[in-house]
Amino acid sequence: MRFGSVSVDNVDVFVRSVAPMGVVPDMDAAGDDERVNDAVPDREPERSRPTQVSAPPKGFGKAVTLLDVAAHAGVSFKTVSRVVNGEPNVRPETTAKVLVAVDALQYRPNQVARNLRRRRSGFLALLVPHLNQPYFAALASWVSHAAKAYGRTLIIEETSADPEQEAEVLDALASRLVDGVIFSPLVTTRDVLRSRMMAMPIVTVGEHFEPEEGDHVAIDNVGAADAVTEHVLASGRRRIAVIGREPGEGTGGQRWAGVIRAHDRRGLTADPDLAVPVTYYGRAEGAEAMGHLLSRAPEIDAVICFSDLLAVGALRTLREHGVSVPGDVAVSGFDDIEETRFTAPRLTTVSPDIERLATEAVRLLVRRVENPQVPPQHVRVPFTLAIRGSTDAAQP
Repeated sequence: MRFGSVSVDNVDVFVRSVAPMGVVPDMDAAGDDERVNDAVPDREPERSRPTQVSAPPKGFGKAVTLLDVAAHAGVSFKTVSRVVNGEPNVRPETTAKVLVAVDALQYRPNQVARNLRRRRSGFLALLVPHLNQPYFAALASWVSHAAKAYGRTLIIEETSADPEQEAEVLDALASRLVDGVIFSPLVTTRDVLRSRMMAMPIVTVGEHFEPEEGDHVAIDNVGAADAVTEHVLASGRRRIAVIGREPGEGTGGQRWAGVIRAHDRRGLTADPDLAVPVTYYGRAEGAEAMGHLLSRAPEIDAVICFSDLLAVGALRTLREHGVSVPGDVAVSGFDDIEETRFTAPRLTTVSPDIERLATEAVRLLVRRVENPQVPPQHVRVPFTLAIRGSTDAAQP
């Protein structure tokens, strides 16, 4: 057993040489005390010596700092800091020298340290009531894409539309290193939200209410419901039912206001007895509500559902009762989820610009994080009416 010394990238390494298994070493090359066949019971076998590596050269593996860049470029630390942070009033030739040094030394900024100095984490949060609903899943995806475009990382929390959970999650996020929150509230009151906005930047999305004190992004729900109701009325339908009405100024209340406005414009009256409330905008609730409508108002000739999932459930009940769509009853929804393209017939629906909604929400939140004193903005994103076979037999 012998040891030799080699040099690898200026680091001395001691290598232990061991004979391969089953190979008898050359006895002539072995020392007098290295006998293969001589047993020496009172002598312990030689122990393996560990590989020894000398200390690396000074500075080996050390992170490059702004001081290193400054020394390499021959300028001051402050000048390098201004160039790296994109600050103005630096001469072009000086900027060029600094950038050459940055490239030569492969300088990479420590983003964690930078965020801590600025009291920022680079994390944004999104709070939604139900991630198992396609609309909110799509919203989360688009918000994540928009956050990445701003160099932020997104944390997603589900509140289950529970007032205690909504408040608890907001409080928990305020105590963590989260720069701000995009919040889709369903049950949080104005007073609770106002108090949380004092603790951290919050942008609300959706139609629960429009806080005067904060940034808000939503579609025009009254206008959207007006548009789909007008489409149904224009086809000659007059006994129009609604699934998803709710009291107050939330989503269902705003959409019911749009249904009323479309009727009023034609000198007609929207029948409140044909507006069925639900506890959840899901398929099962839509199917059950449709069953109630058919049992007590079989003469209805259209149903406007305030979500696509409600409409999918309604279609199932109509089919089970042998009701033709759109021949006997026209059906429409809201949100334009992917499933609407695969129903039979395909579902007419209000299609909000979710990508634009997400982009605007992230823009407003980053803006408020950077400057908490900016005045609040309320943004309305566009929608379109996707007319399909569930209201118009001529459509595919």
